[in-house]
Amino acid sequence: MTVPTLLVLDADPLPRLGRLTGRVRVEHADDSTLAERLPHADVLLVWDFTSTAVRDAWPGEGPRPRWVHTASAGVDHLMCPELAASDTVVTNARGVFDQPIAEYVAALVLSMAKELPRTWELQRERTWRHRETQRVAGTRAVVVGSGPIGRTIARLLKALDVTTAIVGRTPHTGIHGPEDLDRLIARADWVVAAAPLTEQTYGMFDARRFDVMQPSARFVNIGRGALVVEDALAEALAKRWIAGAALDVFEHEPLAPDSPLWEVPGLIVSPHMSGDTVGWRDELGAQFVELWERWEAGRPLLNVVDKKRGYVPGR
Repeated sequence: MTVPTLLVLDADPLPRLGRLTGRVRVEHADDSTLAERLPHADVLLVWDFTSTAVRDAWPGEGPRPRWVHTASAGVDHLMCPELAASDTVVTNARGVFDQPIAEYVAALVLSMAKELPRTWELQRERTWRHRETQRVAGTRAVVVGSGPIGRTIARLLKALDVTTAIVGRTPHTGIHGPEDLDRLIARADWVVAAAPLTEQTYGMFDARRFDVMQPSARFVNIGRGALVVEDALAEALAKRWIAGAALDVFEHEPLAPDSPLWEVPGLIVSPHMSGDTVGWRDELGAQFVELWERWEAGRPLLNVVDKKRGYVPGR
């Protein structure tokens, strides 16, 4: 019986695949060796989900992996026309990051409403300055993205008594369509971007959208960096078109030390960490092993990405 070959696009630390010992031949690649090794692999595990090497390395014709799994929710870093047109199955890490990201968004909402960043600044200055802060209960939020992450964010915000609307690609029960977005964000206190990056969502938060929001609104992006026109957000904050923002993702990562975003007033910058809690890599590894065992047994894979849309279809 031929042992299948698993090619891992490496990142430190390597995934724990102990349960697969003896059942699979594991090989490793980095950006420079991926193209050479791809044609010989049955399965590709994109463990380094910050790499875009798959786009350049994917073989247009000839042998190629039958299945590609990325250890991330987003797939824009690996999708290319050749992969989209192939019969290779693509899966993602849907489900691992939902709760951690929702908790992170809730923490940002509370910290901005309660002015915790300003409190820490005043503490460092040894300044006693009493202030009044915002009550979160009774405010309005719009979550853009109706996948599991967006729905979990909405559920957690509702637990804080925030009136929450979700906007998705197509309207259905409990989900608004794109045509409602401007109307909803015009009344929102919190706008949360949790959408996948597609042709339709690229740069969707631009100067016009920030101008639609009310001056007291705050914006959070935990989706993909390119959902936001970053210069437009910086201008909106500098001109006080909106009250504040938090970015956990950026169009170019890591954010360069000389990026002007570091000093934009009212902007909280974090290094793409909203879903990364203690043990998250082990969860990603365990998820892949479970998927492998389904694939090995000939059972249907879970988390199958619609390669044309760029995400896992669902509610």
